[in-house]
Amino acid sequence: MYFLAKKQFVIIGLGRFGASIAKTLYALGNDVLAIDKKEDLVQEISDSVTHAIQMDATDESALRTLGIRNFEVAVVTIGDNIQSSIMATLLVKELGVKYIIAKGNSDIHAKVLYKIGADRVILPEKDMGVRVAHNLVSSNILDYIELSPDYSIIEIDSPNEWCNKTMKELNLRSKYGINVIAIKRNHDVNISPYADDQIQEGDIIVAIGLSEDLNRLEFKISSK
Repeated sequence: MYFLAKKQFVIIGLGRFGASIAKTLYALGNDVLAIDKKEDLVQEISDSVTHAIQMDATDESALRTLGIRNFEVAVVTIGDNIQSSIMATLLVKELGVKYIIAKGNSDIHAKVLYKIGADRVILPEKDMGVRVAHNLVSSNILDYIELSPDYSIIEIDSPNEWCNKTMKELNLRSKYGINVIAIKRNHDVNISPYADDQIQEGDIIVAIGLSEDLNRLEFKISSK
């Protein structure tokens, strides 16, 4: 099962982590509303998201006027003020956002966020913003690691149309510009698979390539 390629996200808090998520989600073709109380951060990201608004996300009436309940996912990445993080998370929950992800600063902070309604809590030292964004967009994207601004590694469930075909038949380098560096099957890992190696249902594909090429591949398999 795949999610639709285009979804609606609201990102609250535009520090490095939040901005990374917001920009990546928008680059992948989604509607993104970015919110921060700092005007300079809002201006900086305004050309990289659908809408960017300066406001205090702990102001319930202000959030309500934005129609927050219409967003499918809220990502609360306020990092410098635990009280504001908790309040913003609580408000978007009460206002009806379907799925809430919040950034935590510690295990205790994470426990509080879960208690007040967060569906998932991210600890920055364990998760990267770009990785989180790609996980949100497609259910078969298992991992996404940004190696540099240009190159990334992606880990995906093998799409149905790839099953029972060899690497040579798929010709992924020519079609998508990616290089498959491993195929995981149950507990076995095939490093640097050969042209005659066949992909089977349930295989996990690990590939490296230009980020823009991986994004195109992700968009194609997410929209099926």
